[in-house]
Amino acid sequence: MDRRILVTGASVAGTTAAWWLTQQGFGVDVVERAPAFRDGGQNVDVRGSAREVLRRMGLEERAFARSTRERGTDWVDEDDSVIARFEAGDSDNDSGPTAELEIRRGDIARIIHDAARERAAFRFGDSIASLAQDASGVDVAFASGRQARYDIVVVAEGVGSHTRELVFPGENEPRWMDLTIAYFSIPAQPGDSPYARQYNTVHGRGATLKQALDGKLGAYLGIQKKPEGEHAWDVERQRRFIENRFADDGWEIPRILAAMRDVDDFYFDVLRQVRMPRWSDGRVVLTGDAAWCPTPLTGIGTTLALVGGYVLAGELAQAPDPASAFEAYERVMRPFVEKGQDLPKIVPRLLWPHSEAGLALMRGAMRVAGMPVISKAIQNGFARDPDAIDLPDY
Repeated sequence: MDRRILVTGASVAGTTAAWWLTQQGFGVDVVERAPAFRDGGQNVDVRGSAREVLRRMGLEERAFARSTRERGTDWVDEDDSVIARFEAGDSDNDSGPTAELEIRRGDIARIIHDAARERAAFRFGDSIASLAQDASGVDVAFASGRQARYDIVVVAEGVGSHTRELVFPGENEPRWMDLTIAYFSIPAQPGDSPYARQYNTVHGRGATLKQALDGKLGAYLGIQKKPEGEHAWDVERQRRFIENRFADDGWEIPRILAAMRDVDDFYFDVLRQVRMPRWSDGRVVLTGDAAWCPTPLTGIGTTLALVGGYVLAGELAQAPDPASAFEAYERVMRPFVEKGQDLPKIVPRLLWPHSEAGLALMRGAMRVAGMPVISKAIQNGFARDPDAIDLPDY
């Protein structure tokens, strides 16, 4: 198998792929558009088979050391009274709202990056401008003006991947989830709950505060609505949109909005799943969100990213050529991805109600769901199955 590989994207999927590729003996360069490594970000769950991948990397203990230690999830009302509580660890298969290993995206990516950079070369502040491939390799031109030739290019970018569109123009048929969300960190205060708190009001609006580390809370503001191109707006317009929509709401929302004006990790997205009919073209292959973004609603995106990087590297190491490796990679991963993406679109509509009657109905349902007899069954089906794959040994 050819030995020089470029990975584009330095978050969880890209750093995991880089770590495993170097373990398999490949020479790896990683390029990332951001000017420096991006810390922070929303809380993510590492579940099931992904925990096993971390264990095989020798990084599970490091990840647990940076766990948010969130004790569970509370649904609350305007007075911050608990409507329903779901304790972490109550599910049989770690599929509840709070995973046993819940960690900030930047923290898990940083742990893997620091391990991967011992063998892989990382370059920040650059990206792929164009590429051209032939039977033996890929010629890459970077935005910086650099040029290089690689045997394989791994695209591990985000849901709106630029490189994916260069290689697979128009092939992604996104599944829009009708939910617009802003994520950022705000200062913690004495008395903040060790439980995540989910609050909803009318007109499809809701907010969440989640335990983080380093004196921070993760804040999430969401609106259940049809997409109208908001993901393409500039950041200031996105912030004004959130401020205007939530300006008259109660609970902790005034605190969240006040902090939002000064945050440096504001992230805004209109949630959609990536649906690609194929993940490879010649010597270019997709992984992570660029290939299959399931959205945070599924609770399995980081798990898929970790497992995907592991499987891709393993198949490249044992196949006689890239085409055979990519075929095997897709054969192993696609059933797992499809199960992970299998989330009814009605879920956001039910959990982010629009009317007073809908809000009362949702809260009533939550009160029932939070009863001890029922809570475990709810938790068992909250996230997609993180063990719905037979993890290969490479």
